[in-house]
Amino acid sequence: MHNYMRRLLSFLILLLALSLTVMAQEDTELNCEVEINTEKVPNANKEIFNTLKTAISEYLNNTKWTDAHFMVNEKIQCKLLLVVSKYEDAGGVIAGELTIQSQRPVYNSSYTTTVINYKDTKVEFSYNEGEQLVFSETDMISNLTAILNFWAYTIIAMDFDTFSLRGGDPYYEKAANIVRLAQSSGETGWKAFEDTRNRSAVLSALTDKQTSALRQILYDYHRQGLDQMVVSVDKGRAVVTQCLEELKKVYDAAPMSVGLVMFKDSKLDELVNIYSKAGTSEKQNVYDILYQLYPTDQSRLEKIKEVSNDF
Repeated sequence: MHNYMRRLLSFLILLLALSLTVMAQEDTELNCEVEINTEKVPNANKEIFNTLKTAISEYLNNTKWTDAHFMVNEKIQCKLLLVVSKYEDAGGVIAGELTIQSQRPVYNSSYTTTVINYKDTKVEFSYNEGEQLVFSETDMISNLTAILNFWAYTIIAMDFDTFSLRGGDPYYEKAANIVRLAQSSGETGWKAFEDTRNRSAVLSALTDKQTSALRQILYDYHRQGLDQMVVSVDKGRAVVTQCLEELKKVYDAAPMSVGLVMFKDSKLDELVNIYSKAGTSEKQNVYDILYQLYPTDQSRLEKIKEVSNDF
């Protein structure tokens, strides 16, 4: 009897632990796939990058980033691809480019739309094999965790913006705090005006008054445009066209804003499909707007006037 009770108690403890683990996984926000490409550093110890991949994946997917409750099927689908261009074994210094991608579902359809598809070219940090990544909202523990924190909050903020107008406000504030902490560290990729496409520039594009229309566009394009297409393709597409007209105003106010690049890299191919069934005059109008914004992408833009596949 005594042994039976011990086994029963052990089973119940194990069951509780498993339940708590599942609940924790359900409540986190990100379902992030992590990949690391080391082709440019063929002689580096590959085990370092295997442990780094695991560490980043566990850090992003197991950290509770917000107070919001997420079920498994509500998690934000995202992907990080780190292409390593430099590795110094002595100090564990790793440098390269980080591509960040995120998607969100379109209501009442099996279609998913890209929200972020961006390449962060200012990535450099130190990492030692087996090193634990520690989360902190108030301190900069390392440049690696600062980079991951910034992009996690930016992914979440932009996702929330697509579902509710300015719904991402609390998470842009958290991203801004990360930038403030990192700017005093001297690490690359954080300084204001260092270049027009670093992490500070990304935050500015999404929060500065001059380019604040980008947040409105995020909401209108997704919630009032794509999400409504299941009811009326024409009405949803009309909202998308209005968003492009607003994007032109952003260009007029800040032609070098990285927000324009972010929109292009996430939406240009999708726009080709959206307007594939539009009338000739509508296609031409959209082409004219986008050509003013992205003249070097003329060959891609030409497809707007030619493609006739279903969206």
